[in-house]
Amino acid sequence: MTLNRFYPIFDHSDWLRRMLPLGIKLVQLRVKDQPMDVVRDQIAKSRDLCRANGTVLVVNDYWQAAIDAGCDWVHLGQEDLDEADLIAIRKAGLKLGVSTHDDDELERVLAMDPDYVALGPVYPTILKKMKWHQQGLPRVTEWKARVGDTPLVGIGGMSVERAPGVLQAGADIVSVVTDITLNTDPEARLRQWIEVTR
Repeated sequence: MTLNRFYPIFDHSDWLRRMLPLGIKLVQLRVKDQPMDVVRDQIAKSRDLCRANGTVLVVNDYWQAAIDAGCDWVHLGQEDLDEADLIAIRKAGLKLGVSTHDDDELERVLAMDPDYVALGPVYPTILKKMKWHQQGLPRVTEWKARVGDTPLVGIGGMSVERAPGVLQAGADIVSVVTDITLNTDPEARLRQWIEVTR
């Protein structure tokens, strides 16, 4: 299965309801700091919206809830990997995407045979405080050489203007959050994203 090159991340199913009809084919639901019943409700709503639109849904962090909801993909950060039951995830048939930021993390992740590897932050990001500085485009090229056929996702500080360079550097997929959600016209910005990643 080939994943779409455009990979937006949203924190609520309302965003998916707005944006999926515009042509998104790969999306992540990243719910933060909510009670578990809200998380499960958001996952179920997002699953149904994605299925209706022919979109691949990746659930961030909540691997058990993703299994329970019959989802197909989960994304785990490095901290999540410490507590996740990778055997249960694989047994349930979920595909796995994982975040990496340095050499040790990449080595750890490659041993898990992930379905994609994310590298970030490629550029400075306002989304969350990180101990890593921007990785830069040469790092994208290096990471792609190391992951081989595994899809590489570039994330962090992404914009429509930066996307072509990240793809040319070796990323298979570009992931974005605030360039869409903080835009004064998110729908128009999303259409630009689809155009530039075709």
